[in-house]
Amino acid sequence: MRTGHHWTTTPLSTEFLLGAAEWEHTERGLLPHRLPARARAQNTDPLLALAESQPSGVRLLLRTRATVIELDALPTKRVYAGLPARPDGVYDLLVDGRLTARTTVSGGDTLTFDMATGAVDHRPGPVGTARFTDLPDRVKDVEIWLPHDESTRLVALRTDAPVEPVPDRGRRVWLHHGSSISHGSDATSPTSIWPAVAAASEPVDLVNLGLSGSAVLDPFTARAMRDTPADLISVKIGINLANGDLMRMRALGPAVHGFLDTVREGHPDTPLLVVSPILCPIQEDTPGPAAFDTEALRAGRKLFRATGDPKEGASGKLTLSSIREELSRIVRERSAEDPHLSYLDGRDLYGEADHAELPLPDRLHPDTAAHHRIGTRFAELAFGTGGPFAPATGAA
Repeated sequence: MRTGHHWTTTPLSTEFLLGAAEWEHTERGLLPHRLPARARAQNTDPLLALAESQPSGVRLLLRTRATVIELDALPTKRVYAGLPARPDGVYDLLVDGRLTARTTVSGGDTLTFDMATGAVDHRPGPVGTARFTDLPDRVKDVEIWLPHDESTRLVALRTDAPVEPVPDRGRRVWLHHGSSISHGSDATSPTSIWPAVAAASEPVDLVNLGLSGSAVLDPFTARAMRDTPADLISVKIGINLANGDLMRMRALGPAVHGFLDTVREGHPDTPLLVVSPILCPIQEDTPGPAAFDTEALRAGRKLFRATGDPKEGASGKLTLSSIREELSRIVRERSAEDPHLSYLDGRDLYGEADHAELPLPDRLHPDTAAHHRIGTRFAELAFGTGGPFAPATGAA
């Protein structure tokens, strides 16, 4: 066993990065982006800008016999005035595919949101270090999953032995797009979010375009998916359309068709799975917009409520029930000419019985236990025998 540390500093580059569209070189480190520059240039929503810079599903992958790894990082912490402090983002370390250690990084910049006024205050802070020790003294593949819900600039990578890129492992690439639920809201660590749980079961290489508050059929997101290499594609549509109150039923069908058409331009024969919303009682038959429950906020709790009138569904306002019906119809009709297109009802991932056992803590987002259940169910239904993502017969 080595007792002294002779540090090797390795320049961070894309050959060590999985799950991001590109790097941005900033004055204070490398910022991974999950949407490419062209898409970011067409976006005017600060919520999406924040979400895509949070590295959900992004990880460093390297081969080394190092027993100590240090990653200097500059996180951006979020603070919501009047609510309890959020925990620091978690860095998960896997050795040869097995979760071995977790840590956090202190310091960093701070964004303070005043939900009553909409004001945002930004304060710069210091770089911190994620440190992993006592790793096995042998050649191994190491993954460091970055915090799924905390924007993170990477500053430096130090190890007590050299590192090298991992050769192509021959895994299929799964490209997924969804809302904050796919992003991982309320999960406690980056490998606990449901897409990561599902990806680990196969295993496949996940590219996660879960974007909090922003699964709204944006054309630039569809183009980003069109241009991203992938062997498997899923799009989870619905909850943000309802709770954002962004369109009516008249616009939903053409928007879904247009989104799928764009994805198909780059992936004409790739298995493509459309997933409707999981159960969310406050929005099942009540239109949005969704809003914070002000009484709960005054009590220091974060809860959501649907503010629409159930009667408005008859005039075309969207509910989860009506969205599921429309998605099912669209996929059924398109699949007559697209044999690689499939539909999955989100309530098969999390339905009434699941809600009774594992209720949504804030009425909108699943907790870690529910994320695990959703990911396990998705793996069974999508990757399992007979599923749309099942390996071809005879495949390794």
